[in-house]
Amino acid sequence: MTGPRFTKLANSLPASVPFVGPETQERERGRPFRARLGANESLFGPSPKAIAAMQDAVADTWMYGDAQSYDLRKALEQKFHIGMDNIVVGGGIDGLLGSLVRLIIGPGDAVVTSEGAYPTFNYHVSGYGGVLHTVPFRDDHEDPDALIAKAAEVDAKLIYIANPDNPMGTWHDAARMQAMIDAVPDGALLILDEAYIEFAPEGTAPALNVDDPRVIRMRTFSKAHGMAGARVGYAMGAEPLITAFNKVRDHFGMSRTSQAGALAALQDESWLADVQSKVAAARDRLTKIAADNGLTALPSATNFVTIDCGGSGDFARAVLTELGNRDVFVRMPFVAPGNRCIRVSTGPDAALDIFAEELPKALAAARETAM
Repeated sequence: MTGPRFTKLANSLPASVPFVGPETQERERGRPFRARLGANESLFGPSPKAIAAMQDAVADTWMYGDAQSYDLRKALEQKFHIGMDNIVVGGGIDGLLGSLVRLIIGPGDAVVTSEGAYPTFNYHVSGYGGVLHTVPFRDDHEDPDALIAKAAEVDAKLIYIANPDNPMGTWHDAARMQAMIDAVPDGALLILDEAYIEFAPEGTAPALNVDDPRVIRMRTFSKAHGMAGARVGYAMGAEPLITAFNKVRDHFGMSRTSQAGALAALQDESWLADVQSKVAAARDRLTKIAADNGLTALPSATNFVTIDCGGSGDFARAVLTELGNRDVFVRMPFVAPGNRCIRVSTGPDAALDIFAEELPKALAAARETAM
């Protein structure tokens, strides 16, 4: 009796999860975290109107969700003044990235990204046999010029950049990003991941030109709208590319409750503005907490703050471990020199109080370990 016959590609891949979730860590630890500040979720939660809409939709869970996400796409059409045929909705940016990579990348195809950038994108590329080519960050920012140069060098089919960036929280202005779009080599597609754009200063996002076949813009309801668990993202781009998603996407992948919640969240602009204000205040407080402990916080245009621990990657990991031992969940960048830092999500004062209390203890313990 034989088992399933995996493809050669599948046999060559490790069975891995790009991120070890806090729930997994809690099971291993045998106790919950007191402060969940590592996953860049919105601790301020979703709009009460979104919660009510999802509660109302629960009774209709016996029905499949609208395979075209028509109402949500219609609302996005009105918000951005673009055509519905320029918008696709999917299971968060992660799900959309998976569909896009499946559309574009075959075994051996070149893909360019930053070393230490979003691991889930790399996971999808590897899963379809693509070859990743990376360039380093420059001064804690992704480097648009280096990404474009590398794409031209290796004849890349996809180029990935997040603006604002995760895991460093830094950003480029609209002019710099438009220059990058204009420089995309023939035959390449730029993925502009704007998951954190609602937290960024005015003038960060370049003008939305959905007729430009060189770029696809991806956004989410997971961050500013506080719906990470609902898994709703959307992409905007040229009609032929967006239509092509229908060749590979999971047409019933969106639940009715998620669609209803996202639609209500999109319409509750006052809640979004309140969350943006709270995130800005929490970033300021995290910056002060860092300074009070002799550390430096990087400027952030996201809902997290990346804090330079002032040492090596080993020291930052020791700080992270010691925070975990004190029931504070944070994460850190994976690649040097960013791995000298820890990354802390914003949240209400109660969560930041715990971080402020435990950080000096964690630093002291990490320094003692390093001696």
